[in-house]
Amino acid sequence: MDVPVSTHEARHLGPEELQKTDAYWRAANYLSVGQIYLYGNPLLRQPLTLAHVKPLVVGHWGTTPGQNFIYVHLNRAIKKHDLNMIYIAGPGHGGPALVGNTYLEGSYTDVYPDISQDEAGMQKLFMQFSFPGGISSHVAPTTPGSIHEGGELGYSLSHAFGAAFDNPDLIVTCVVGDGEAETGPLATAWQSNKFLNPVTDGAVLPILHLNGYKISNPTVLARIGHDELEQFFASCGWKPYFVEGDDPEAMHQLMATAMEQAVEDIKEIQQTARASKTGTRPLWPMLVLRSPKGWTGPKVVDGLRVEGTFRAHQVPLLVDHAHPDHVVLLEAWMKSYKAEELFDSNGSLIAELAELAPKGDRRMGANPHANGGMLLRDLRMPDFRVHAVTVTSPGSVTSQDTTILGKFVRDIVQQNKERRNFRLFGPDETISNLLGAVFEATDRQWDAMRQDNDEFLAPSGLVLDSMLSEHQCEGWLEGYLLTGRHGLFNSYEAFIRIVDSMFSQHAKWLKVTRELPWRREIASLNYLLASHVWQQDHNGFTHQDPGFLDHVINKKASIVRAYLPPDANCLLSVIDHCLRSRNYVNVVVAGKHALPQWLSMEAAVIHCTEGLGIWQWASNDQGGEPDVVMACCGDTPTLEVLAAVSILREHLPELKIRVINVVDLMRLQSASEHPHGLSEVDFDALFTKDKPIIFAFHGYPSLVHRLTYRRTNRDLHVHGYKEEGTITTAFDMRVQNELDRFHLVLDVVNRLPALGSKADYLA
Repeated sequence: MDVPVSTHEARHLGPEELQKTDAYWRAANYLSVGQIYLYGNPLLRQPLTLAHVKPLVVGHWGTTPGQNFIYVHLNRAIKKHDLNMIYIAGPGHGGPALVGNTYLEGSYTDVYPDISQDEAGMQKLFMQFSFPGGISSHVAPTTPGSIHEGGELGYSLSHAFGAAFDNPDLIVTCVVGDGEAETGPLATAWQSNKFLNPVTDGAVLPILHLNGYKISNPTVLARIGHDELEQFFASCGWKPYFVEGDDPEAMHQLMATAMEQAVEDIKEIQQTARASKTGTRPLWPMLVLRSPKGWTGPKVVDGLRVEGTFRAHQVPLLVDHAHPDHVVLLEAWMKSYKAEELFDSNGSLIAELAELAPKGDRRMGANPHANGGMLLRDLRMPDFRVHAVTVTSPGSVTSQDTTILGKFVRDIVQQNKERRNFRLFGPDETISNLLGAVFEATDRQWDAMRQDNDEFLAPSGLVLDSMLSEHQCEGWLEGYLLTGRHGLFNSYEAFIRIVDSMFSQHAKWLKVTRELPWRREIASLNYLLASHVWQQDHNGFTHQDPGFLDHVINKKASIVRAYLPPDANCLLSVIDHCLRSRNYVNVVVAGKHALPQWLSMEAAVIHCTEGLGIWQWASNDQGGEPDVVMACCGDTPTLEVLAAVSILREHLPELKIRVINVVDLMRLQSASEHPHGLSEVDFDALFTKDKPIIFAFHGYPSLVHRLTYRRTNRDLHVHGYKEEGTITTAFDMRVQNELDRFHLVLDVVNRLPALGSKADYLA
């Protein structure tokens, strides 16, 4: 490759350091190839045969040697400068690199003692990779040092910034694949540097790895000119250093120089800012590493070029019964790394190379920030009861639920301000969702230009809501949680769907970490969904979508929780519970419009603790079986059910009605399917075995049917959102979707023909 003239002059490694650095890289490459291919004979002490190769070879080689190259140079920088650093691997299937490097430094063996640093351990290391009962081909929760699931692309840089917020001594190195760089979330994440405060936050060091190809296509950033690429990053507020080429010796020199310059820049930026406490937004350094895809691998296979092409993306060399002649090519490839010079007779990395790795917690695989539960401290929680709405009788007062909540969130921020371990996130919806009281305690963090008419913008603040990107807010919050802090994401209900996939990946992460005893629990991922479907009459159909609940409920019962508090006091109790929880995803749906308040604080706490219950003050079936059960879940459904009950009790006083309100949606599910689920006996006692149940639900009716399909009582009729909406009144929205009180009354009448002629007048 041609090296552009803008590449800075290398500060040369000495001959001995160069030799050792390259040897360590060769060791990592050897382990990576072994993981992908070998079933036995890990040190090639016997001639390689097809029997030593896995029956099904699965893995991704293309990104791996470049990431190995980066890792060894990061190790050098960590040791030289005593850096506190973690590594985020954006290129999805770079698993062999991170597993191999954590094995070399010893952190892998620390958490998996059976994968010992000898020939027997190496054999197990190789065999488990992409193998039934083993580990995945991508960087995963099972990988020490990882806070980023590499199975889905696009979120690495967002996670990196989330990890850096309020971690002033941490450097988060984020390797961005050039394929990943084409995703929407990653393309936006370059702007996150406008929110990084060099005084109170750590640093993010992006390394764009340009190896030129995706699965079978070139990458965009690899096919634009050097000047255009440099200008792009400069225009995003970065100072890029380029390391480009394919000759290992020259590249080691260039990388050492670029890494040294980047570290010096970070130190200078932070020292200057922390000395003055003020200043203009800095240009943070980043690296651009342009190296061949599948570097050091097979150059040509069966007459086709492989190294430096898309053919190196996955398995560059097929070795199976259909290609037995490739065994010798694999053996030659692996022997090119000269393992006999790297590992001793026991199969351990030789001492002079092992010395290149950092020690203890400075190893990136052992850094406690990458196992955030080790650093997690409980929030200082104020008493939410201070903000109670006084309810002398049900429905006697109205209030705006999220306005009340905003004062509680303000107090949480205030009490944890010194610790800087709680943040509120959202895509410019904090004010709209009526949480504005939080700005009495903190500002919005913003390090770009400010104007006189801006509100609450400051270089340092504990609210991150000034970027209109749900992807960034989600990624920042996940990175923040994964490194041992707490947070709350507030969003419009309809537009949280933008991060459906990100939620899924985090839920999968939590599911896997629950099975890893060495992974400590982290604070739960908490969503507050306001401006919900029944309060979007002014914005219309596009803003009406309660489907996030359906998506969430699909995940493991051990992970997901969903709460729909009916009033402000219940909302306070629920949020207090969620912020104290660990290793869950909590979804809370709450309204911002003024609505009647139903429960005193004492009653609300009891109700939320139970998750659901009979509202005796609204019922008249005491002492016997009801004729009908009127159930509700959500603030608007609760209002309409209680209005319907009032109509029924006025006109049909002999009708026995039981009113049940549901706060914890998962209580509807069977106890055999969800830890919050009701037993069959308890469900039947509440909902009866055979009486009609008219259920008013916040979301799509099918969700309630899914949750209750095993229950005895099948006489269940759910009213909810039916994809009918427009710009209209709030009440007309309910009418269009048949959630209003009149449709509910009609349903009761139609289900109870024994009511006779008196009911006909209601119909």
